[in-house]
Amino acid sequence: MAVRKIVRMGDPVLRQAARPLAPDEIGSAPFRLLLADMIDTLHDYSGIGLAAPQVAESVRLAIIDIPGGASRYGDIPPMPLTVFVNPVVEVVAPETRGYWEGCLSVPGLRGFVERPQHIKVRYTNEQGGTGELELTGFLATVFQHEFDHLDGKLYIDRMTDSTLLSFEEEYLRYLAPREEPQAGQLTTEL
Repeated sequence: MAVRKIVRMGDPVLRQAARPLAPDEIGSAPFRLLLADMIDTLHDYSGIGLAAPQVAESVRLAIIDIPGGASRYGDIPPMPLTVFVNPVVEVVAPETRGYWEGCLSVPGLRGFVERPQHIKVRYTNEQGGTGELELTGFLATVFQHEFDHLDGKLYIDRMTDSTLLSFEEEYLRYLAPREEPQAGQLTTEL
């Protein structure tokens, strides 16, 4: 297992729709190696989610691992390391909420993005079984952010007001102090 370099905005792989994984690929030796490398990479970069295109593999695979308790993401519900193969997102309710998002592939920047806050996710796990989750609030934002990578999208593509894009240092200095602290207000390094 190895820590891979995370590709940054500008690398063409981040702008491609990733190909679905075939059932016979799930659990194969190359799949297991990629998954192990992604887990090592996610932990090394201290993120909570990582999609395969971020490590230059254009396949529909993402992982999410949210530690419990208060963290730099606010006090959010924990989620043990979970593997999502070929995930499909369905918006259950269209009401949106905005969070300041950051991304390992867009280092040093933060942008305010509004997303639906009630979604359903259908996916295949690393053993080839199927799963379904219903998510609300900040967790719904995390999942949409990660799965956007599988469609060649970055959070900056979802911004509706470009004046709400900031370097991280300036966000912390000028924008964060003016906001009411809320769980998940700063969505750093998804």
